[in-house]
Amino acid sequence: MTATTIPTALRVKQWDDQFFSDYIRASRFNKYMGPSENAVIHTKQNLTKKKGDTIVFGLVNELNNAPTTGSAVLEGFEEALGLRSHPISVDALRHAVVLTELEEQAGPMDLRNAAKTRLKTWAMKHLRDDIVAALGSVDGVAYSAATATQKNTWNTNNADRLLYATPAHYTAGDHAASLAAIAATDTLTPDMVSRAKRMALAASPAIRPVTVKDDEEWLVLFCHGNAFRDLKATTGMMQANREAWGRGQDNPLFSGGDLVWDGVVIKEVPEIAAVGAVGTAGALVVPAYLCGAQAVGVAWAQRTRTVTQDTDYQFRHGVAVQEIRGVQKLRFGTGAADTDVPKDHGVLTLFCAGAA
Repeated sequence: MTATTIPTALRVKQWDDQFFSDYIRASRFNKYMGPSENAVIHTKQNLTKKKGDTIVFGLVNELNNAPTTGSAVLEGFEEALGLRSHPISVDALRHAVVLTELEEQAGPMDLRNAAKTRLKTWAMKHLRDDIVAALGSVDGVAYSAATATQKNTWNTNNADRLLYATPAHYTAGDHAASLAAIAATDTLTPDMVSRAKRMALAASPAIRPVTVKDDEEWLVLFCHGNAFRDLKATTGMMQANREAWGRGQDNPLFSGGDLVWDGVVIKEVPEIAAVGAVGTAGALVVPAYLCGAQAVGVAWAQRTRTVTQDTDYQFRHGVAVQEIRGVQKLRFGTGAADTDVPKDHGVLTLFCAGAA
C-alpha cells in the first residue's frame, strides 16, 4: 500500500497562509484594520494577484449642491464627483533565522515551527512601528526627519485637524510656535478629547467616524503613554469608569485597558514617541492621534512567504520571511487638482503636555 503524501509546495503555502493570518490577528492594531473604507486602517492586497509597485487609494467626496425642487429643470445642473487619490508604493521587507542541527536536536520541533514565533513577533513589531510612524508623519515624511518648512506647510494645510492642547495655542503657519505655547499644565483631559472630536467632525472635509453595529459611530484616539496616564487620572474619567462600567476586573480602573469618552475609544500605544521638551519653559510635549475611517493605508503587493536554505553541508538551516508592502497616513488633495493642498484624511493630531 502506498500512502498519500502532501507535496512540499502545498505545505509551504499552507504554512505561509497561516503565518500571515496569525501575524495580522495578533497585531495590536488588528481590530482597527480591514479591507473596507469603514476601517481606521484601510488594507488593500490588489497587487498580490497582479504586477505593480504602487497601490492607489481613492476617495469620492460627498456631494454638496443644493437640491433641485419643484418643476425646476435638473438637466445642466448636475454636480461632478470630486475624485481624489493617494498612491502608496510598496517595498520588500525580509528577515531570517538560522538554526543548527545541534539546536534542533535540543528540542522536538521542526525548523519552520521553531522559527515561526520569532519571525511572527518580528513582523508584528515592524508593522506596528510602521503604523505608528505613519500616524506621526508630515506629508509622507517621518516627523523626526521633516524640516521646519515642511512642518509649517503641514500646519497650514491641516489647520482644522490640529489641536495644540487648546485652539488658542495655534499659530498659523508656525508649527514650532504652536508647540511652544503648550504649558506643563496642558495635560490630556476629557474636555480636550471632546474638543478634538468636535473639531474632527466639523473639519472640511470632516473626519468620518467608524460605523459599527447598530449604526454606532466611533472615533479612536491613539495616545502616548504619558497622555493616557494623565487622562486616566482625571476626576471626570475616573468617575465615568466608576459609574458607566461594571466593578469587575474588566473595568479599566483595574485592568489598565482602553478608555471610552464621548464616543471616542482611547487606546494607549507605548511606542508613540514624545515630541520633546518644546513647550512653555521646556514642558514635555507628546502627541495623540484621533482617527476616523481611512486614517492609514496598508498596501500589500506580496503576502508573507517563507524560504528555507541549507548550508554548511546541511548542518545550518535557515528560514526567511518576506513580504512586500507599504504603510502611509492617507492624504487627499483639497485644492483644484487631484493632489493639491493635501490634508490628513482621517487623522486629527493632538499635542498636549505629558510630564515624564
